[in-house]
Amino acid sequence: MAHHHDHSHDHAHTHTANKKVLGVSFAVIALFMLVEAVGGWLTHSLALLSDAGHMFSDAFSLGVALLAFKFGERDTTLSKTFGYKRFEILTAAFNGLTLMVIAALIFYEAVKRLIEPPEIATVGMLVISVIGLLVNIAVAVYMLRNSDTQDNVNMRGAYLHVISDLFGSIGAIVAALLMMAYGWQWADPVASVLVAALVGRSGWHLLKQTLHILMEGAPENIHTDEVLAVIQKAKGVESVHDLHVWTITSNVNVLSCHIVVDGALTVAQAEQLVYQIEHDLSHLNIAHCTIQVESRRHPHENSVLCPIGKESEHEHSHEHEHEEPNKH
Repeated sequence: MAHHHDHSHDHAHTHTANKKVLGVSFAVIALFMLVEAVGGWLTHSLALLSDAGHMFSDAFSLGVALLAFKFGERDTTLSKTFGYKRFEILTAAFNGLTLMVIAALIFYEAVKRLIEPPEIATVGMLVISVIGLLVNIAVAVYMLRNSDTQDNVNMRGAYLHVISDLFGSIGAIVAALLMMAYGWQWADPVASVLVAALVGRSGWHLLKQTLHILMEGAPENIHTDEVLAVIQKAKGVESVHDLHVWTITSNVNVLSCHIVVDGALTVAQAEQLVYQIEHDLSHLNIAHCTIQVESRRHPHENSVLCPIGKESEHEHSHEHEHEEPNKH
């Protein structure tokens, strides 16, 4: 479903909606996480405890996402020219890491329990896990209806937590039923291992996505070749080099490049060309462009991508020539 409409005008609206949804979801899930943790401890059920662990990471991720939105609203300053938008990505990465740690802890405990199963109060376990399932379904539906779970890394992370949490509750329900019906004590640790697998998986995905952004990778919703085609197609552009496309935070994509034009153009004409390109790129989800205009006599390499850190000796000697006079 490709939609290339301009996100900026409904961005503010979804932002407030996202914050409200996060706030409500956080309160509901944090409350129930406590219920589940106490229940898991009293009934000795690891499946419940692991689901509570999952809900803890849920509540944690929602709380952190809320913080990230609050931080992200801060103004840009001269020392932080992109503001605090990146905080959102850092928290999402931290969140992914936490999930992987929780998964490992549950897995470790489950293996211990398979060797030496404790007594479990199954009725209490069943009741609590059924309520847990209902809470998760309610929160998931609420999130889907009222917030941007599709494009915002933070909201998506929070939503994915709730969904896999939902499976965690189902696991605990099934385990409780199996223990009640057949007395299979191993159902509890097995269910918790399945939950751990889900938790670990969503953690890994989140981490991978955020690391790509922190490595200044090209945004996932942008095809660099399309962007290049748009720039090259603009009337008057002879070639493009030093192209960079990266993401600051969800849906804030930035581009910089050099374009080569006819050296006889006036500044005003070159400016019109740049504005035209910026306009065309805004349809491709690029919010911010910096385009350097050059004539054919430019000193840079002609490759589209910039060879960072591989400056030729020739360029070095040039730079030093220029620097010398300034020192005296």
